[in-house]
Amino acid sequence: MKSAKMWRIALYAAAVLVTLESVFPFVYAIATSLKTGSALFTTELIPAHATLDNYISLFTVAEQPFGRHIGNSIMVSVLVVTLSLLLAVTAAYALGRIQFKGRGLLMMAILAVSMFPQVAVLSGMFELIRSLGLYNRAIGLVLPYMIFTLPFTVWVLTTFMQQLPKELEEAAIMDGCSPLRIIFQVFLPLLWPALVSTGLLAFVAAWNEFLFALTFVLDNDERLVPVSISLISGASKYDIPWGKIMAASVLVTLPLIGLVLVFQRKIVSGLTAGAVKG
Repeated sequence: MKSAKMWRIALYAAAVLVTLESVFPFVYAIATSLKTGSALFTTELIPAHATLDNYISLFTVAEQPFGRHIGNSIMVSVLVVTLSLLLAVTAAYALGRIQFKGRGLLMMAILAVSMFPQVAVLSGMFELIRSLGLYNRAIGLVLPYMIFTLPFTVWVLTTFMQQLPKELEEAAIMDGCSPLRIIFQVFLPLLWPALVSTGLLAFVAAWNEFLFALTFVLDNDERLVPVSISLISGASKYDIPWGKIMAASVLVTLPLIGLVLVFQRKIVSGLTAGAVKG
């Protein structure tokens, strides 16, 4: 009994340490974003003279339209998640419910695509983006972003699709449902936990991506927030505006935290329980 109590205390202590280590960088970023001048180089977590000047300056500098960049990132990330889930659900139905020759090889090919580093496909993707007339446009980033979101979403949703009872599909077929109707009216309501968890991970990947956004978009009005933050500069090359950088980092992190808090129950059930029970 005493041993079990000690293990429980040790488990809670470890959980507290992991939580503090994970949360501290964000707390420090918030504290730094509220400082200006020499106060930036102090270590106090509660600023003596907190100010919102760093946040205000992000949206008042005409040379760096941070608000527009946030809008571009939201547009691109939402489109990437929507298209990835739509294509992944239909692909998962074919790979998880239909028996055909070469299915295993196709699954391995999809997995192999995700193993390539971004820089390996950078030149080829650059030529494709230019040939499609999408170079220097934020909307053009949707296509390259789907390269690293689709393999993951297809694999995860295929696993969930395989767990759905065959009786549901057989009953729908007996009622005369087409494959698309089975996917969107029968299976889709049962796949919500998987859709939320994979969709959120795809959103985070698209929201934080830097290499493609830096390479394929040079127009300042079309940039996304990761590149926008990297280009924040001061009056000289030696003047690094840490306060503005931290304020921008806090602003682009808040949407992700909000999404996790709103969908946390579905994320947990999607990652642990599977699509449906019994």
